Amino acid sequence: MAGGRERSSRTQRPWSVYRANTFELSSEMIGLALAGNSQDPDEPVLEFSIACTELATPALERKPNSFVAVSCTTPPQAFWTKHAQTEIIEGTSNPMFLSSIAFFQDCNINHQTQVKLAVYDVKDRSQGTMYMLGSALFAVKELLQEKSHRLELELRSAENQRVGKVTVAAWQMEDRADHRMSVRSLPESINGRTVLPVDESLTESMGVRIKYASLCKDSLLRSVFGGTMSRMYRFPTTDGKHLRVLEQMAESVLSLNIPRQFVKLLLEEDTARVCELEELGELSPCWESLRRQIVSQYQSIILTHQETLSDLNSYRGPSFKASNLKADRKLEFMPTNLHVQRMRVQNELGFEHTYDVVTIGAPAAHCQGFKSGGLRKLIQKFEEAKKHAQSSSQSIVYIPQDIVRAKEIIAHINTLKTQVNYYAERLSRAAKDRSASGLERTLAILSDKTRQLVTVCDCKLLASAIQALNAGRPEYIASKASPTTEPEQVVLRNDQDTLLAKWSGRNSRSSLHVDWQEEEWEKVWVNVDKSLECIIQRVDKLLQKERRPSSSSLDSSQHDLQGSSQKGEWSEVLYPLLTTLTECVAMMSDKAKKSMVFLLMQDSAPTIAMDVSLQYRRDVVFCQTLTALICGFVIKLRNCLRDNGFLRQLYTIGLLAQFESLLSTYGDELAMLEDMSVGVMDLRNVTFKVTQAAGSSAPDMLPIITGNRDGFNVRIPLPGSMFDALPREIQSGMLLRVQPVHFNVGINEQQTLAEKFGDTSLQEIINVESLSRLNSYYEQFKEVLPEDCLPRSRSQTCLPELLRFLGQNVNARKNKNVDILWQAAEICRRLNGVRFTSCKSAKDRTAMSVTLEQCLILQHEHGMAPQVFTQALDCMRSEGCRRENTVKNIGSRKYAFNSLQIRAFPKHYRPPDGTYGKVET
Repeated sequence: MAGGRERSSRTQRPWSVYRANTFELSSEMIGLALAGNSQDPDEPVLEFSIACTELATPALERKPNSFVAVSCTTPPQAFWTKHAQTEIIEGTSNPMFLSSIAFFQDCNINHQTQVKLAVYDVKDRSQGTMYMLGSALFAVKELLQEKSHRLELELRSAENQRVGKVTVAAWQMEDRADHRMSVRSLPESINGRTVLPVDESLTESMGVRIKYASLCKDSLLRSVFGGTMSRMYRFPTTDGKHLRVLEQMAESVLSLNIPRQFVKLLLEEDTARVCELEELGELSPCWESLRRQIVSQYQSIILTHQETLSDLNSYRGPSFKASNLKADRKLEFMPTNLHVQRMRVQNELGFEHTYDVVTIGAPAAHCQGFKSGGLRKLIQKFEEAKKHAQSSSQSIVYIPQDIVRAKEIIAHINTLKTQVNYYAERLSRAAKDRSASGLERTLAILSDKTRQLVTVCDCKLLASAIQALNAGRPEYIASKASPTTEPEQVVLRNDQDTLLAKWSGRNSRSSLHVDWQEEEWEKVWVNVDKSLECIIQRVDKLLQKERRPSSSSLDSSQHDLQGSSQKGEWSEVLYPLLTTLTECVAMMSDKAKKSMVFLLMQDSAPTIAMDVSLQYRRDVVFCQTLTALICGFVIKLRNCLRDNGFLRQLYTIGLLAQFESLLSTYGDELAMLEDMSVGVMDLRNVTFKVTQAAGSSAPDMLPIITGNRDGFNVRIPLPGSMFDALPREIQSGMLLRVQPVHFNVGINEQQTLAEKFGDTSLQEIINVESLSRLNSYYEQFKEVLPEDCLPRSRSQTCLPELLRFLGQNVNARKNKNVDILWQAAEICRRLNGVRFTSCKSAKDRTAMSVTLEQCLILQHEHGMAPQVFTQALDCMRSEGCRRENTVKNIGSRKYAFNSLQIRAFPKHYRPPDGTYGKVET
């Protein structure tokens, strides 16, 4: 019982923040202590905090601006390797650093590892001038053996003068006192080596924990994300305790994988479109000329897609596109600098929360330039050009709803025709097998699919399109609506100089040609209906005779029929009927599809060059946005796999995807904002479907895209154990929708120019539109879901109040009103949404935004002491993951800001001195 109580008490303790009691440890035990967390790659094997006291500078009246650089060496290595450094703390002789020093598994440290602490005094942060005050050395073994795992070391200058003290305090996984009993009760050995049992709190921190999945350990996330960087911090709270913060940043293989799939789908779609145009048959010279122009445009874009796909397939670089490659044509479909930014917070009670933001360079068509504006302006120009072309054209003019309907009809025909053929084959097989139940069941489905197809084809739009296609043939003679003795005929011919058919004869077009065409078209789909009825009647007779007992009163013909039935020759009876049905369906489908293709050709002909160019730009922007969305969906789904409230919300009203951008409404960035806003809104055509992965390897768990420009579906494969945790609705293949919203606030010096001399209307329009959609999403939530589906918050402000405040700020017309971004982000988190943050390259302004968001969360949701807010913010910006993001992109640890930009930024978006400068963006 005592052992059970002791075990229970241990599992209740937090797994990270207790300092260990001390007892003598052998080298072997120290080695095991350092390897104790090896089952969780996100956990450091050693973590310690640093504080200095009594720092002395040569100029006694001046207090130092200090930081500590940490280097290490492990025998037999004979040189020092810089491992990390703390943030700079200004104007004090007794600095306490918030960034802790963490050694993860890949550092390969052991008890013999020597650590050097070099304390520097920074005289000028902007110029980077500094000198070393002093240094101290210790061995890892000393730190672990020392009482309370705390070392106080003297700092010595290069001249061996005492210049102060440095204190090193190790943070441990578990109270070492608990291991005294463990050491006594160890098994003898395993493979000749003493082994400690795995700690239960560690086990809890892994797969079993429902709120957290490791970027490095989890099988699903590891297949999607990689190159993870980690930083550790310890922040004091208002109640005198500490928060343990793990900051991580990872890139994604989807940056390349999704564009490859997407371009391949575009290639297939455009190739199919060319085939459809070629299959229209012979057309009059005028229409033939236009068809050639359209096909030529598509063939040109097909060649471009083929080159792009080849470039993407041959790409062997890192799994993200650096910001200095954003205008590289070969990689234009790849998102710029796509990463997931994660903050994992744990308090002293062991409760933890994870916050993820996907960061991406604003989705935009950099290769195509911005001189003519972005997508919003180009779409407006295209619509105006189309209206002008239609007003001056003599051909039939179709309204936008007709174009949408035509595309839907083609899609329905393609799907239903395939299904009818499939179930006709199934019916024939059931007849061969003499399966009465199979016959009935399959016939019911075949009837339903065939009638759906007939319903699709029985519409006025199709009838008029068929008439237009017939009129587009080289020579077409239309007979009268009904046979009469009138001598003249109505001849519809196409002249080479006009698209309008010329009529002769006394009767009007409507009284002759239209009626005749509708009559002919009606005969086509009525034949399908009749063919189906013949099959239904024959199957009924076969089944009745099968069920009826044989009778001697039957006449010979009936007896013969029954005899053949009894010999199992149902298939011979049904085969000709099924052949007739499939032929009639093929004839109807072919005629209907060609007429719709011709309708779309008529619509696109006058503006085809502009149409193809605009669509290509839209494809590029959408692909970048879609890739970010898929990354966000995967990580959100994995984190909330056992959050029943979120999952219910997901399949009921869909996923909220909130995009934040910091683009100015001036110059090129205005066009980028136009591009991005269209790309985000196009995500409404995306659905997700969660499936069970076919295997356990990483490629088996990569998302798969299907569909076309009218709608894309993304399949997310999950390992079996994860898939089994999902609710039945999602397991059954329910399509999961997306509700995207986009808020933008420009913050740089170009935005200052836009506010004083330019135009900020685009930003206002985008924010107002998104506010409306966000309110609509919340209204849907309230109608169908309970409040307990949402995550808990320490905030005293309820969601309706937050939405009201956001509405006031959106409509306030206040310059650089970053409250909009903060409130939209909080609303998104509290509505279980996925967050995305962008600027031009996702490395500079984005770094300021995500670090600010992290500190705001720590203060508002986790009680971080307000007096360290600014220090924590500077700490994350100077030594956190986003500083490394600049290195990954441009090879420099500097944010690409100048002093003019810094002055233009709102106060909380300004980086610490010395972290920015003039560098390539």
